[in-house]
This record gives sequence, structure tokens and C-alpha cells, in this order.
Amino acid sequence: MFNALRTTVLLAALTALFMTVGYFIGGTSGMMIAFIFALVTNIFGYWNSDKLVLRMQNAVPVERSRVPELYDMVDVLSRKAGIPTPAVYLIQSDQPNAFATGRNPQNAAVAVSAGLLKHLDTREVAAVVAHELAHIRNRDTLTMTITATFAGAISALAQFGLFFGGGNRDNPMGGIGRLLMVFLAPLAAMLVQMAVSRTREYEADRIGAEISSDPLALASALHKIASLAGRQVNVAAERNPAMAHMYIINPLSGQRMDNLFSTHPDTGNRIQALRKLAASGYVDDKSPRPQPRPAPTTGRHSGGGWRVPTVGRTDEDGGQRGPWG
Repeated sequence: MFNALRTTVLLAALTALFMTVGYFIGGTSGMMIAFIFALVTNIFGYWNSDKLVLRMQNAVPVERSRVPELYDMVDVLSRKAGIPTPAVYLIQSDQPNAFATGRNPQNAAVAVSAGLLKHLDTREVAAVVAHELAHIRNRDTLTMTITATFAGAISALAQFGLFFGGGNRDNPMGGIGRLLMVFLAPLAAMLVQMAVSRTREYEADRIGAEISSDPLALASALHKIASLAGRQVNVAAERNPAMAHMYIINPLSGQRMDNLFSTHPDTGNRIQALRKLAASGYVDDKSPRPQPRPAPTTGRHSGGGWRVPTVGRTDEDGGQRGPWG
């Protein structure tokens, strides 16, 4: 109930922001057009934004027959989380990262990158998957996905106003107001993303550690991902920065900029919180963990021992490769 109320308030705030941008661009008529656009975005976002996000982030569905180890892991952890097993997607990127999306637990998906399976071991991958399942269980995915859709649309509307906005008699600030909106609207959308993402990442870390029973593995995974993400560019995320807050770690190459404007909480603080959680004994760090099937002895393998399937699609650089590198 609380999550539904929170989502409603957020959507109302984003709609109001949309209308404000429309007003400064085109006056009363612009505000009404923006309102209609916002309603359409709300409806589209609820039903289709997850598909849009997956497509824009170069995530492709993979069959269980190709990745039985990962599917078994997701299935076991989903049962521990008390939610239906989500669809599994592979992000065509060498940068280790992951995100979850979907309007509810019955229509959800977990997407992990090729780089994640290449650089993390089994315990760490399980911990990351558990973190994403926590977002699904908390119904964060609907809010985060629609926020990403809105943020991108607000930025596009502001840019449209810069190039095509005409005179506006209703706008007391005239052209200056329109120019201010071009710069302030994307900033406001980013601040909304920050508010949505930062607190929910800490909560997903905590619940994910409970699901996997392994907070130290999640701490280790966060350290590895943060260390490697800055060295490997996620092309799809760079092209669509409004969706960066959905990932477990900021996928943008400019993540070392001022933390005040980061959509993610400081990784060091998250790791410290997980270590405290493990030390407190609140999570049983010794309990059994889901174990994927052993990888076959033939074929290419990643550092984590994962079997490498072949996805018939080119990677972000245009070359043909298997999703585990």
C-alpha cells in the first residue's frame, strides 16, 4: 500500500514537472499539450517501459537451455524471496553490472551483463541477483523504470523547447524562462532520480543480503563492479543516461564526478553497511547458498566458471561474440 502511494506521488510530481516545462515553452497551450503527453507517458510507462528499457540497454532474453546455471540460481533465490521467477536477460556489455525491471513481480525481468558473469564468482553473482530480486519484491522496479522514462522525456521536451519553442505571451520570463527550463528541467529530473535511487539501493542491499544469506559476497561484488565499471564503457547507458539509476552501480563513465549529483549512494558506504550487517549476525552468513550446476569441461569459460552460450547478436562494438566474453 505504501509503495503504491509513493509511486502515485512520484508520478504526480513528474507530471507537474512536465507541465511546468510545457508552460515555460509554450504557455497555457504548451502546458496542456505537456499534460496530455504526460498522461500518455504514464500509460505507456506502466505497460511498456520495461520492454523499452531492456531494448535500449542492449538486453536480450536468453533461454534456460543456454544458461541453466544462471536460471537455477535465479529460480532458487526467487523462491527464497517469495516471488515468481522473473525472466532472465543478458546485457550486451563487457562492463559488469545488472538491473531489474517490470511493473510487478509477476511481470519482472532481471538483466545481468556479460561482464558481470565474466568477472564475478558464483557467490558474488548470486548476491547481485538477490539485490535485484529485492527491488522486484519491494516493487521498486515500476517506479524506477517509469522514472527513467519520464526523465528521458523531460530532457527531450526541454531540448525541443530550445530549438522549436516560439514566443510565449503567458510566460512572464519570456525567452529567458524557456532557456532556464532547458537547463533546469533535466536537472530537476535528475534530482528526482537521485531521491528515488539512493534510499532504495540501501534497502535493496539489506534485503538482498537476507535473500542470499551472504552480505559479504554482495559487499565484494559491489567493490569489484565499482572498480571495473569506470574502466569499461557501457555504450547503451551512455546513450541513455536517464536510465543509469536502475543499475546496481552507476554505469556512466563520469561517475567519479561530484557525489552530490550521483544517482547512487557512495559504494564505500554501502559496503560498510553490509559488513556491519554481517558482523551483527542479523543475516546468517553461514547458511547454504544456491549453487549453479558445474560448468562443462569444454568450451570457453569466464573467471566465475560459467558456461558460455552463443547469442546470435552483435555486441556494442559491432563484433560477434558470446555473451560471456
